[in-house]
Amino acid sequence: MLKSKTHITITQEILVRIGTIADERGVEAYVVGGYVRDKLLGKEVKDIDIVVVGDGIGFAKTVATQLGFKDIVTYENFGTAMLPMDGGKIEFVAARTEHYNRDSRKPTVVKASLESDLSRRDFTVNALAVSINNNRLGEIVDPHDGQHDLRKKILRTPLEPQRTFDDDPLRMMRAARFASQLQFSIEPEAIEAIRTMAERITIVSKERVTDEFFKILSSPKPSIGLKLLHETGLAKHVFLELVDMVGVEQRKDYHHKDVFLHTLKVVDNICESTDDVWLRFVALVHDIAKPRTKAFKEGIGWTFHGHEDLGARMMKPVFRRMRLPMDKLPYVEKLVRLHLRPMVLVSEEITDSAIRRLLFESGQDIDDLMKLCRADITSQNPQRVARYLKNYDIVIEKMKEVEEKDRLRHWQPPVRGDEIMEVCGLQPSPLVGVLKKKIEEAILDGQIPNEHDAALQYLLSVKDEILSQNHS
Repeated sequence: MLKSKTHITITQEILVRIGTIADERGVEAYVVGGYVRDKLLGKEVKDIDIVVVGDGIGFAKTVATQLGFKDIVTYENFGTAMLPMDGGKIEFVAARTEHYNRDSRKPTVVKASLESDLSRRDFTVNALAVSINNNRLGEIVDPHDGQHDLRKKILRTPLEPQRTFDDDPLRMMRAARFASQLQFSIEPEAIEAIRTMAERITIVSKERVTDEFFKILSSPKPSIGLKLLHETGLAKHVFLELVDMVGVEQRKDYHHKDVFLHTLKVVDNICESTDDVWLRFVALVHDIAKPRTKAFKEGIGWTFHGHEDLGARMMKPVFRRMRLPMDKLPYVEKLVRLHLRPMVLVSEEITDSAIRRLLFESGQDIDDLMKLCRADITSQNPQRVARYLKNYDIVIEKMKEVEEKDRLRHWQPPVRGDEIMEVCGLQPSPLVGVLKKKIEEAILDGQIPNEHDAALQYLLSVKDEILSQNHS
């Protein structure tokens, strides 16, 4: 008999109804894992995982039929089925164990008892089950003292850490992720096991590893998980650039910040102003090229010239390696490339032209760029922080003034390519782009307003000269 410590109240109508169906079918059914953990922590729960002792898919199909669900998704190889629900999903699975063979990226799944299922989960706080059968409704099954670990805020494996992580190496990433999400500590034996076994993460598919990495970035304090990736050696196999950022050097009286610790602070800072995981990712990689551009100049100290441009160029290989969606690449490249530009604009003598160029290049992402710049202030000196923030306020006011005049945020060329061809008697050719660029430069330099008629008059005034230069 599995030991049980307490009960929770099951009030969710869908769970009560599923429990009734389980009783009618003579099936043992339990809600498990994150649902139970988050309920005990008083958190909102969107997704429900149900373990069935027996045929998980068959039971899910019965539930779908009786409750009128049409969109059931089944995964026969894993014995799981999923029903979409408003704002979340219900997943059904047969009680099982799974493990990775040494030479395979796909786990082997075997049906098992509830006790075996719970013992093979990643952490004791996730190895909790609650019966939804009527005769034991709300009874918590807790064979590994997960409730105790929840109270103590500890992540501990149900079995020996080496065995738990060897069965599924992705659990090492999940340790860092849950530490970040829940702000729990990981027991020392588990940390040591991850250090010993870190290379084993390479057996897991890139997509699953990257998914956990981004869940760390989505957590309330990503620095907790990112530090753990470094300290355990996982970063070397997951995001090598993190490792390259680590370290401080001193020459003569010149120090430079540890780029890794600075980056962690920037990521945590930006979490206070955005839940957008891609902007958080930009914060993580904004100084990614500093280690490659670091140089010491006599009388000046440490320099990192060009790290913003090199960092932007480094993004495509990173995206490919991590299997990231390529449609996000231009956004990340842009903000990495531009992240130093607003600081350059704090001078009182700054021209409208320089403001226009930044607005033009950043476009709709100017607000995200300014959030990044504010997050990038990590000085321990309150006066310096206040000065930088005030400077950025000045830049934003200047941007608003220029934006009201020139409408560059949602840039559309005032004279389109087909009109340039008609006016100049051209067929489609690179010359059309040259003329369009000339108009664009005139607007950005403030020679003409961002308006169709002014741009057309300007085109008429310069086209002959440009055409003759390109025909000569």
